[in-house]
Amino acid sequence: MRRADRLFQITQYLRGRRLTTARQLAQWLSVSERTVYRDIRDLSLSGVPVDGEAGVGYRIKPGYDLPPLMFNADEIDALVIGMRMVQAWGGPQLGASAASALAKVVLALPKEKRDFVEATPLFAPTAPDADGQGERLEAIRQAIGSRHKLLLHYTDAQQRPSQRVVWPLALAFFGGTWLLAAWCEQRDDFRSFRLDRVQQMSEQGYYPDRNGRRLPDFVRAMQRQARNQPAA
Repeated sequence: MRRADRLFQITQYLRGRRLTTARQLAQWLSVSERTVYRDIRDLSLSGVPVDGEAGVGYRIKPGYDLPPLMFNADEIDALVIGMRMVQAWGGPQLGASAASALAKVVLALPKEKRDFVEATPLFAPTAPDADGQGERLEAIRQAIGSRHKLLLHYTDAQQRPSQRVVWPLALAFFGGTWLLAAWCEQRDDFRSFRLDRVQQMSEQGYYPDRNGRRLPDFVRAMQRQARNQPAA
């Protein structure tokens, strides 16, 4: 859990409760008591009225509430359509996380603003997933995070099959199509692969963090390529 999320959870937990000990908070958050003490101190320094002391327990003084999130109608539209697009096109795990995040935003909005969310006339129809693209997307996302190579059974635009061992670097979404940015071992260069052309995929070994093969290097290579293309 990120520190910001943990501070929010502690604040929510202590609101409206009797004294809660650092040990109870540590067990609930699966962190050390030392971490809890540090978080309590940081909350107090930031202005949250935490009452109590080490060895006795803590609570937040009655009457304290988190300031409501304030969004205008356009910002609410942007949040809702963004979350709905992730639900439709982001795979099962990201889709569920988007739904959860939107629910948290709604709960944090002032009551008079919540109706704007329900009334937003912007939708993202669920993408057909017969080829398992959602699960594949999630597997690639995990491989990027853990820096594991992928063996792709790939078919190009001319229907030519090939097998590529790639170092996955990033995913990009272009109007209904997901692209994988990667370092290709066979081509010894950066390549992009459409997920809907990946026939099979399996995880291979770990790949190193090597200079010249990182995501910023890929971005610079694409920028050079764009500059060198002749104008239409």
